[in-house]
Amino acid sequence: MAGERAPVVIAYDGSELSRAAIRHAAELFPARPAVVATVWESGLVAAPVDHAFGEAFPIEPETIEAVERTQREHALQIADEGAELARSLNLQAEPHAMPDAVNVADTLIELARERDAAAVVVGSHGKSELRSLMLGSVSHKVVAHCDRPVVVIRGER
Repeated sequence: MAGERAPVVIAYDGSELSRAAIRHAAELFPARPAVVATVWESGLVAAPVDHAFGEAFPIEPETIEAVERTQREHALQIADEGAELARSLNLQAEPHAMPDAVNVADTLIELARERDAAAVVVGSHGKSELRSLMLGSVSHKVVAHCDRPVVVIRGER
């Protein structure tokens, strides 16, 4: 299990809620190493559909690569911003941007395992349970499936 110097994985998407998660992590885990994780959904390039024929237009591989590169660069920028905030609060933070493997929650859980994290910190937008079940919730899935302690920072309802 994670030791005293094991990092805390903090989910960060640039929102005010994720900034609050970093602030709370700094209070709860002072001076601890932190991995500020930004996950992007890979493969979101959609082909326009020709409704007259019901077929998708082919997308050039160069276009797909350009979109993936842009998404990766944006995620790195967001992760860097979060790590900078964490460092300003005395966490030993490193940015980490990655595409989701299956979904955001599973990607965060896998990162926590790979890094032998002491805990995972995620924000929750305070959706109702019914809405959360229908739409899915990263924080709900992380709490339900992570084998590490999980700290959930609540947003406004």
